[in-house]
Amino acid sequence: MTGKTKQKNSFIKQAAILAAAGILVRFLGFVYRLPLTNMLGDEGNGIYGAGYNIYTFLLILSSAGLPAAISKLVSERLALRQYRNAHRVFQVALCVSSTLGIVFAILMAVTARDLATLIHSENSYYAILTLCPTLVIVAVMSVYRGYFQGMRTMVPTAISQIVEQIFNAFFSVYLAYLLLQLYIPEGMMKNLPLGAAGGTMGTGIGAAAGLLVVFGSYLLIRPHLLHRARVCRQPYEESRKQLAKKLLQTAWPIIAGTAVFSMTNLIDMGMVMRILENIGYSESEATALYGQLNGKYVTLTTLPVSISTAIATAVLPSIAASNRLGERKQVNRKMNLTMRVSMIISVPAAVGIGALGPQILAMLFPNASEGGILLTVGAISILFLALCQTATGVLQGIGCIKVPVVGALMGAVVKVVLNAVLIPIPALNVIGAVLSTTGCYLVASAFDVWMLSKITRVRFDFGRILLKPIIGSVIMGAAALGVYHGFYYLLPYNTLCTLTAIVIGMVVYGFVMVLIGGIQEEDLQSVPMGGRMIRLCRKLHLM
Repeated sequence: MTGKTKQKNSFIKQAAILAAAGILVRFLGFVYRLPLTNMLGDEGNGIYGAGYNIYTFLLILSSAGLPAAISKLVSERLALRQYRNAHRVFQVALCVSSTLGIVFAILMAVTARDLATLIHSENSYYAILTLCPTLVIVAVMSVYRGYFQGMRTMVPTAISQIVEQIFNAFFSVYLAYLLLQLYIPEGMMKNLPLGAAGGTMGTGIGAAAGLLVVFGSYLLIRPHLLHRARVCRQPYEESRKQLAKKLLQTAWPIIAGTAVFSMTNLIDMGMVMRILENIGYSESEATALYGQLNGKYVTLTTLPVSISTAIATAVLPSIAASNRLGERKQVNRKMNLTMRVSMIISVPAAVGIGALGPQILAMLFPNASEGGILLTVGAISILFLALCQTATGVLQGIGCIKVPVVGALMGAVVKVVLNAVLIPIPALNVIGAVLSTTGCYLVASAFDVWMLSKITRVRFDFGRILLKPIIGSVIMGAAALGVYHGFYYLLPYNTLCTLTAIVIGMVVYGFVMVLIGGIQEEDLQSVPMGGRMIRLCRKLHLM
């Protein structure tokens, strides 16, 4: 086996590991959101989402760009066998990230009451407060994850994500259940503010468990890393000040681009609540509608995107190393493969969720099933968000880290304008926020992909990347709807009919895609259990 073949297989394997972890983590996330949403209802979901969005924004400012930046800097130095400099990147990042995490945690705690008032959700005060320690925990954990990814080993990150979500799932539901019963306010059947805070407490406990996993993994290989750093010969030593400067220079555009989208969520939250109250909705009704938007639409549409994000994260150090070594053919191949696999997953997800949106909500949230129209109207945003996230990962890998910031700003402007125009229309109300989200990601993804093609001079094969997945997805969507209504006519049980329609739809999509050449062997190697699917296709003489 040649060196290039080994590198190719390593890239595919690591992408598949992180993608598999992403699938499992999202599944576990759904498992705990089901009882949590059914306990809290749409209004409680709105309170939970308001606090969590504040936390997410401050988390992005403090540490969200660091894993990708660390991964890039470490992989570049390892490619040149500068092991001492690579380990020093990790040490410097740990100091920087810890400091930022502590500063933002204190800031969040001191201003929690003011933040809740600012976003028109005073009941989210306790949820904001309980998330403060999590900022520090995640800041430290992000450094270890970025270091492992830079070494092209996704196993510690994958395991820590799974452990984190297991603890998060259990304690979020358990603590929410306990706190819902305490000090019930007058006029409420449950203490929704404390219940939402119980849900956010689970996030911190889960993060602490994830940190223990990556810290333990690091301790196991630390002697080897330190020995390699001591004995290696490298042309020059990078100072801690130089590395801190490079780290921040690499991280800030990533943070800025991600923060813009997160900021639009905060603006979205403020605008939705304020505009809905202005056109006649009560605070409770507005909070419930926001709960449908954030707790159902956002949760369901970001599920498939997490897989695309996992692939983009896994490909970043590989593309960075190939780009540093001047391997243009490898860079181009990895770019096309990443885009193709992302769309093979995201396009059918968008069509399937759009076609069966109300049925899926009725299956998942029997006690709070409203909001299916949001999925029907806005599922197409999955495609554009996945395209945007994947293009962003590739752009960061080739060093063009400022381009996604511009795309994100353009998308944010579109979102704010469309929010102001569409949400006040009584017939649309919160649907206007869904339409503006789609417009935001459409503009950002189109700009990022165009710039990526222009910078790299790569002609993307959009026939395989987009057209064939769309053909397969349309046939799949029609089959799923037909199966659902056919079964429901014979046996009117929504959960059974929905699950049957999803399974048959997936089989139809896979069969059609293999038949028209939309899925090939290289694509299947990039997804979990791809080897088994390849062997099955060969047995059926489809490959």
